[in-house]
Amino acid sequence: MADDNLILLKGVQIYSENEFIKKGFIKIKNNKIVEFGPLDQLIHEEDFNVVDVPSTYAAVPGFIDVHIHGADGADTMDATEAALKTMANALPKEGTTSFLATTITQDVEQIENAIINAGEYIHLQPSQGIAEILGIHLEGPFVNRERAGAQPLQHIIEPDLALFKRWQTLSNGMIKLVTLAPELPNGLDMIRYLNEQGIVSSIGHSDATYEIVTDAMKAGASHVTHLFNQMRGLHHREPGVVGATLLHDELKAEMIVDGIHVRPEMVHLAYKQKKSDGLILITDSMRAKCLKNGTYDLGGQEVNVEDGTAVLSDGTLAGSVLKLGHAVKNIIHYTGCSLKEAVKMASENPAKQLNIFERKGSIAVGKDADIVILDEHYDVQMTFCRGKLAYKKGGNEG
Repeated sequence: MADDNLILLKGVQIYSENEFIKKGFIKIKNNKIVEFGPLDQLIHEEDFNVVDVPSTYAAVPGFIDVHIHGADGADTMDATEAALKTMANALPKEGTTSFLATTITQDVEQIENAIINAGEYIHLQPSQGIAEILGIHLEGPFVNRERAGAQPLQHIIEPDLALFKRWQTLSNGMIKLVTLAPELPNGLDMIRYLNEQGIVSSIGHSDATYEIVTDAMKAGASHVTHLFNQMRGLHHREPGVVGATLLHDELKAEMIVDGIHVRPEMVHLAYKQKKSDGLILITDSMRAKCLKNGTYDLGGQEVNVEDGTAVLSDGTLAGSVLKLGHAVKNIIHYTGCSLKEAVKMASENPAKQLNIFERKGSIAVGKDADIVILDEHYDVQMTFCRGKLAYKKGGNEG
């Protein structure tokens, strides 16, 4: 009788870390990838649970969403174990196998409740079978009021290092990425501190000039939150945050590729300038993802969702309902990039940015068995989270 901890994916195209295998196999044992290769080199399969995969399907590394607020009716700011479980169970349907639980600007108590809850959940979360929470993305409250977007104005504050240190303690050290505006008082000092602690500093909701962005880079900033959205744009006499991002390879740029937040031609421009090495696909999705049109909550504000667009009452975009698997399809369509390049932007780049590439972000022996099976149209057919089937289209949906 086959062991439940032994899975053999058979016949699939494989986009591994260093090669493309047209018809191959992947062996999974106890959450990890233990062997893969061309099908004609397969031996010792008798102990494995065999999953025959059509030869037109592709195995790619699980997608990693470093910027997601919510899904399927749940939000990080709900500050409950049930909300995080709901998100972790919903995300494999779109190919996401791990993510950063993302906060929003709110009063101090609500932010603290959310990060305490996330920190506790991360240490107790299931070892396989649902998407893994890798840490917390603190988006706000250290942002610029002039570029607030859907960040509630009344709760925005200047960067406060003592307060951040308190939050990192409360989160059990789980804050891994911080979005802030470097032009604010104490902004550069906070970036220096984050860099010293190995936490990713991201320039976002920012009105910084080109010079301030370069100062932030010298201080250790390496990331840009949702490129083009809620930041100083490109001008021929002031390159702004957008210009600096497009010019400097040191900055990895998130992008919401839903065709709404960023027009497809601008996605193409960013891709031509940053290439697949410099972009990270995100969703920035809120709780309405996976649900019907209607009115939902984001950061204590009413958000109206209709036909894929989420806006505040004044028309301001308020997160998205984008699925990361759709972002992969969209960027291929908008730019003509290859599936390999799209997967780099959805899996490899975020893993490297979070310094977890030794265990996630590619198909390689010894890494977590976070694997997505895509059909010839790039639609998600199956998702394995650390070696366990978490989603199968038309079948087991976790």
